[in-house]
Amino acid sequence: MSLTIDHQQSDRSLATLAIGGRLDAQTAPELDAAAVTAGQGVNDNATIVLDMKGLDYISSAGLRSIAKLRRAMQARGGTVLLVNPQPQVRKVFDIVKAVPVNEVFTSIAELDAYLDTMQRKVIAEHKDS
Repeated sequence: MSLTIDHQQSDRSLATLAIGGRLDAQTAPELDAAAVTAGQGVNDNATIVLDMKGLDYISSAGLRSIAKLRRAMQARGGTVLLVNPQPQVRKVFDIVKAVPVNEVFTSIAELDAYLDTMQRKVIAEHKDS
């Protein structure tokens, strides 16, 4: 099975990569290339969301690709958030502790609630200063 990647970008502060299939040694370079493109399309301090709803399998090579993207975005003050991991993929993250639990969301609704809370926090901080 191959990897599918759908890149969506609403503005320069948020990009989404919906990935499906298998993320392994053969397909990880495809995610790396898509991540570079997504990173070039967003500002510093932006968020890239990896929607894993269709991802059936992840290997250590896939974990390395995600870690590489996370490091690149962190260096720019940005964030990578994971959403909709299937149970078997979530189990891999749990086992290897590759991604902090506060960066993995079970649904788009949960992610949206998190982003809403973070934005409200920033607004409140700016009102207080």
